[in-house]
Amino acid sequence: MNTNSKFIITINRELGSGGRTVGRKLAEKLGVPYHDKTLIQALQERYNLTAEQIEQLKGHEISWWESFKQKMTEDVFRAETQILKALAKDQSCVIAGRTAFYMFRDHPNHLSVFIHASMLNRMERVAREQDMSKEQARLVIDKVDKMRENYVNEFAGTSRYDARNYHLVLNMDELSEDAAVDLILQYIRSSAQG
Repeated sequence: MNTNSKFIITINRELGSGGRTVGRKLAEKLGVPYHDKTLIQALQERYNLTAEQIEQLKGHEISWWESFKQKMTEDVFRAETQILKALAKDQSCVIAGRTAFYMFRDHPNHLSVFIHASMLNRMERVAREQDMSKEQARLVIDKVDKMRENYVNEFAGTSRYDARNYHLVLNMDELSEDAAVDLILQYIRSSAQG
């Protein structure tokens, strides 16, 4: 990947792994926009849904009519694709989550990163950040993992956990967010030389 021309870095992450923070800090170090909440806000405006409704719809957790749900989910995916591609059209950026790793897989200057952590570390982080018990955090994590995996399976035809989808996979159990950013930057420098 070459940071001297327009680039896209996609970061897929597990809830509670610290991936959102890594993406934000990486974008700051590179001096480029970071897109995460931007996409959800655009989808909320377009469909007049809450962020939770969008996530549930994408994960097939809403018990509405099956055909309506399928149509809406496909519409959300198309809208998501249009929004992400528009965001990345004119400038370099870091995009967190969604199926961005898949959408930009053929982009000539794209780096795809997956950030994960052990369940214990994820539970502790979610419990701390959302002021809940570890047991409640585990339920939230399991639900979000299932919804995200269903969405990626359906629209990317792969598992979000398949390491072959990424250039770089980081386990956050022994890394701080800053150390993870440094590793990604080191990878970028070494890939530009090679």
